[in-house]
Amino acid sequence: MPTTDALSQTFAALADPTRRAILDRLAKGKAPVGELAAPFDISAPAISRHLKVLEKAGLVSRETDAQWRRCSLQPEPLMSVDKWIGQHRKFWEQQLGQLASYLDRARQIQMRAEQANAKPNPASQEGGNEGSGG
Repeated sequence: MPTTDALSQTFAALADPTRRAILDRLAKGKAPVGELAAPFDISAPAISRHLKVLEKAGLVSRETDAQWRRCSLQPEPLMSVDKWIGQHRKFWEQQLGQLASYLDRARQIQMRAEQANAKPNPASQEGGNEGSGG
């Protein structure tokens, strides 16, 4: 199996709604595996597989305290995702800002052209009055 960079592993882990829900719960604090599994109608081995994916991505760590296995959220991979998204957000905001400026200029040009076409021509008004004297 080819090695995958950390950012790709994080995005792959976040792609599943069950794993995102587990992370949402862990954002509130540490929790035992049983508590994490409770809201889901899936088997314990399936929850364990989800947790392994989250651990491999570095999003979750497990610790054993006597007979309890508690999980906790590790925010570092999420900060890397945020940084990556932020770089792309900055690019697209600049692109969309330039597009908005272009569209504003085009709209102003169009409005000026429409106003110029709507104004009556003084020469044509004078010619129209000559034939109406009857």
